[in-house]
Amino acid sequence: MAEPASWRAEWPRTDFSRHTVPLQEIKSGGPPKDGIPPIDAPRFERLSNGVASGWAARIVDAEPVISLAIRDDARAYPLSVLIWHEVVNDVVGGTPVAVTYCPLCNASLVFDRTVENRVLDFGTTGKLRNSDLVMYDRQTESWWQQFGGDAIVGVLSGKNLRLIPSRVESFSRFRQRFPNGQVLIPNDPRARNYGRNPYVGYDASGQKPFLYDGSLPGGIDPMERVVAVETKPEYHEAWSLSLLRERGTIEAGNIVLKWEAGQTSALDKETVAAGRDVGNVIVQRHEAGRFSDIPYDVTFAFAFHAFRPGSPIHKRLSAN
Repeated sequence: MAEPASWRAEWPRTDFSRHTVPLQEIKSGGPPKDGIPPIDAPRFERLSNGVASGWAARIVDAEPVISLAIRDDARAYPLSVLIWHEVVNDVVGGTPVAVTYCPLCNASLVFDRTVENRVLDFGTTGKLRNSDLVMYDRQTESWWQQFGGDAIVGVLSGKNLRLIPSRVESFSRFRQRFPNGQVLIPNDPRARNYGRNPYVGYDASGQKPFLYDGSLPGGIDPMERVVAVETKPEYHEAWSLSLLRERGTIEAGNIVLKWEAGQTSALDKETVAAGRDVGNVIVQRHEAGRFSDIPYDVTFAFAFHAFRPGSPIHKRLSAN
């Protein structure tokens, strides 16, 4: 059945006659609408000369955070919090943003929430497509694919959210770069088992992606991390993390990818802090003697293959 009857009951405001992907590709991930609750009124603690206090002091140096800096406003969103919420609706440096994390694809992406001069607020549908989070906006209840930031169901089908450059880096690196930055903390520290990983062993080699029955990329483990970049308009490439780790630095035209040790996997051990070292990735564009951050994603190979079919995954450098 392309559209389960329960969808209309749960989503009476969503226009299912309008969609850009086959509805049968969308599957229930288990939770209901906002069963994974987004954060709508985020709370923060400010660092003092690089030192964390309060709840943020429990974050271990190597733990991953999504770091976002707009104008003079720098904020860290720990994956130990986002793994339980997946979406944070925030305003950073005057820009309305959605900070998102899909554990099943290991996709960490930040979007501008403004579409056609209207600010949208996002929640979680409880649905997946290619094992990736399907979000919805509360204004029209259109459904959005987190991986690409595109509306796939509803009146806004075909619209796209603008990606904003961000980094996934260790907490220590954020503190060094932004010693007076702000750190997201739980609204209610007792509401979830923050710091624990509910997906223990999910990113292990040979693991099968959750609720994914599409084709798999050749020559690479589907759960291997790859660094995905739009290197040219509408042209996407990915480099295996193992290749970048081996080389340290990779240049593709004026795009520079760098890897350094010191960041834990959020999806490995029982706690985020105890995960194996997967390292830190930086992706920048080099122009006129200056380096500037550009959007990138350290995701799983199967997800890049599913959403960017035909796009290359570089597993070794070309002889050229």
